[in-house]
Amino acid sequence: MNIKFVFVLLLIFAAKISTISAQDALSMADTVIIGGDTLIMLGDSLIFTTEEEPTYWKRGGNFNLSLQQVSLSNWAAGGASSFALNTGLQLFANYKKENIIWDTNLTINYGINRQTGRAYPTRKSNDNFIFISKYGRQLSKTIYLSTQIDARTQLIEGYRYYRESGADRDSRSRLSDFLSPGYVQSSTGLNYQTTSKNGAKFSSILSPFTGRFTVVLDDSLSNAGAFGVVPGEKVKPEAGISLNTTADFKVMENVSWKMDLNLFTNYEKLGNTVVNFNSVISLKVNKYITTRIATIMIYDESVYVPQDEGPATRAIQLQNLINFGIGLDF
Repeated sequence: MNIKFVFVLLLIFAAKISTISAQDALSMADTVIIGGDTLIMLGDSLIFTTEEEPTYWKRGGNFNLSLQQVSLSNWAAGGASSFALNTGLQLFANYKKENIIWDTNLTINYGINRQTGRAYPTRKSNDNFIFISKYGRQLSKTIYLSTQIDARTQLIEGYRYYRESGADRDSRSRLSDFLSPGYVQSSTGLNYQTTSKNGAKFSSILSPFTGRFTVVLDDSLSNAGAFGVVPGEKVKPEAGISLNTTADFKVMENVSWKMDLNLFTNYEKLGNTVVNFNSVISLKVNKYITTRIATIMIYDESVYVPQDEGPATRAIQLQNLINFGIGLDF
């Protein structure tokens, strides 16, 4: 009986010794750093820990949606029931490694309004597709040698609505379609680009080597010589000089402003400048609710805009949108 008791005590003592030895091994582990990697040696075991690799890509975007509905029934003051929808998607993917940058942005906006009691009750109110990608190699702290691709069009058919004299309902004529027109601009030049400590971004690229292509794939529009193409031709090529400026910064807390200004002039007609200006002011109410004030201004001397009275003429094209609705950043 005593021998068994002594044997049990020896087993317990041996277990305690093993536990203490393991704890000592952990506390006295050897650590070796080789080429930035940490090598930890615990007895017969090896544990490798590697430093996290830097992230060169930054991706994200924004989705916004706003709805408006007016429903009238037996309304003595008059009026018409209506429904309006506006939606937008902005995506970006930016790459930066050492002296190389590559910034890509995609913007898609679409909106409709529907009103009862009129011909063609559903009509497009907003439609644009903008893709911009810029690749640059750093020459100094703020100067880059950059190449940029800028492509713009709309997604579906666009119409002009009018009412002829003596008619009791509206008529319409088709003005545009997907890639009718489409504008593709390729430019290479010097880019001044800077980012402030508070995150504000500014970029301006001046390119004396710019190719601009006006695309009209729709047969009826190209045959009519719409958007400055030679009647019957699908593409109008131009060579010239361009200036593209973008800015993105916070005006104040929960208020931000993004703008894009693109100027192009043809070498054959210097001084006749094509202007594309886009501005978005975002007022964030909370994480999900946002008010957006969007402005688009376009001037192109080769585009003749139909008028309610008289012939089509050159004019400044202007669009203003104020949306209050869902805004999600990701």
